[in-house]
Amino acid sequence: MTFTNTLHDTRVAAALSAMFRRAEHDDAMTRRYQAQRTPGAAPMTHREHSDAAAQVYMPISARGGQLIYNLVRAVRPATVVEFGTSFGISTLYLAAAVRDNGTGRVISTELSATKVAAAQRTFTEVGLDELITVLEGDALQTLTTLEGPVDFVLLDGWKDLCLPVLRLLEPRIAPGTLVVADDVNLRSLQTYLDYVRESANGYHSVTFPVEDGMEISCRL
Repeated sequence: MTFTNTLHDTRVAAALSAMFRRAEHDDAMTRRYQAQRTPGAAPMTHREHSDAAAQVYMPISARGGQLIYNLVRAVRPATVVEFGTSFGISTLYLAAAVRDNGTGRVISTELSATKVAAAQRTFTEVGLDELITVLEGDALQTLTTLEGPVDFVLLDGWKDLCLPVLRLLEPRIAPGTLVVADDVNLRSLQTYLDYVRESANGYHSVTFPVEDGMEISCRL
């Protein structure tokens, strides 16, 4: 019997390996752009953060990527929505699972035009571009055009926007749908965590201890 795993495709594996290597410089690059900030300046907008961090990968971890690959394989969603493409590391894990399922699509969102262009080049190079649509711009605007139900959600963009994005998508999220958020250790994600951990809001939520933690919430 032959088993299919697109993560083992040489093009996909090479692209992920190269991006993870480049992401090792994220901390230094983040410190560099933060050091350029004028002391006492007003807080940066999401657009300003995005522009300043245009070369910062901010990736999901490799183990986190393997987890979402397995979840998508198991759930077999028709439509996967991702908040926060960045350079496309997590998107490749999602699209690989969709391809191996033989059905579905990935709708991803990204504010940075620089990152969108880079990610789309990668998707084309590894042969997964036909499965992925990247919506460039503010997710709270671009996702309003989304048609049909949402069957799997990955939230890995700006943490303070994860809850607004989830609330925007909720009318399209059916019972049984999984919603995954990365980096549970970040304080800026706490409002989101408080929401999905409160059963009255319609979720059963569990923290999965992979790298910086992933919150896996099932819509009730």
